[in-house]
Amino acid sequence: MSGLTSSANADSGRTVISVDAMGGDRGPAAVVAGISLSAKKNPDISFILHGPEDKLRRLVAKKRNLEGRVEFRDAPDVASMDAKPTQVMRQGKTTSMWSAIDSVRNGEASACVSCGNTGALMMLSVVRLRKLPGVNRPAIAVLWPSRNPQGFNIMLDVGADISADEKDLLQYALMGASYARNGMELTRPRVGLLNVGTEEFKGRPELKTAHDLIEKNAENANFDFVGFVEGTDIPGDKADVIVTDGFTGNVALKTGEGTASLIGARLREAFKYSPLSRLAALMAYTSLNRLNKRIDPRRVNGGVFLGLNGTVVKGHGSSDATGVSAAVKLATKLGQSGFSERLAARVASAVSLPQDDPTSTTDDNK
Repeated sequence: MSGLTSSANADSGRTVISVDAMGGDRGPAAVVAGISLSAKKNPDISFILHGPEDKLRRLVAKKRNLEGRVEFRDAPDVASMDAKPTQVMRQGKTTSMWSAIDSVRNGEASACVSCGNTGALMMLSVVRLRKLPGVNRPAIAVLWPSRNPQGFNIMLDVGADISADEKDLLQYALMGASYARNGMELTRPRVGLLNVGTEEFKGRPELKTAHDLIEKNAENANFDFVGFVEGTDIPGDKADVIVTDGFTGNVALKTGEGTASLIGARLREAFKYSPLSRLAALMAYTSLNRLNKRIDPRRVNGGVFLGLNGTVVKGHGSSDATGVSAAVKLATKLGQSGFSERLAARVASAVSLPQDDPTSTTDDNK
């Protein structure tokens, strides 16, 4: 350990975020620039930065607002983007990713942020932090731009596991609702189950069973179940939380990202088509800029790993400073809300339900 001590961070009254400085495609410079942005916006956070200490110290020294707010943990190796998760598990103890997760495991930080290899991060998180009692499959939850007043919907799972049975989908609904309450301050979130149609007779057998399980647990778990929803409802205003399996969720996520990128490119082409269209773009600059901010994926960067004994936020691999800052903001909000403990209580209340009676009551509203 070097730099600030953990106790110094704690004594400052700040929320401590553990950051994998070497994760992502843009390297540590983008990560340090991102935490610098976060530090400017929020004086109540400090960081434990993991990676080659000498290199990180030089980068941090260039950011005056980070003075006294960063603790360094020397981790000489990197879990590369193309590394197999099993390889990182066997040989990754000296990587920045492993070190960053262990700071949460050891109680030194409220949450971990990494833009690194998703598979490796999930496997390390499960092994080092362990799953919450009763959780079969952790899930990755993301924020999706929507027409709802809060501006975003939550969708899970988007790739932690390619399959999910009816009990997994029930747990996703419980975890997603808890995330909506603590991360988006929705008192009673609406939960929808993604299907090929809204009719109750449609879908695979496990979806129909999950529909009944979620419906029976909704009142006691303090959320409203709106039933089956379709792909068009993911960015809509029918539900606040969209529940699905990891295969379907990941395909939907990548399709949405690709479509947003295509629309952006086509708009830029259209406004460059002629002098008149360029003039129109200039006149509409303020509105276009506002639209860009609302749909910019960097500003909602961060998939949360749910179902673990600790909070881990996965940033996009190509995250720049804005993206890293957004992931840190999300991690900070969840850390300050005591989200991990509340999620554990929520899952425990469901796990304690008798198998033949999924409607037992609980007093926990988080």
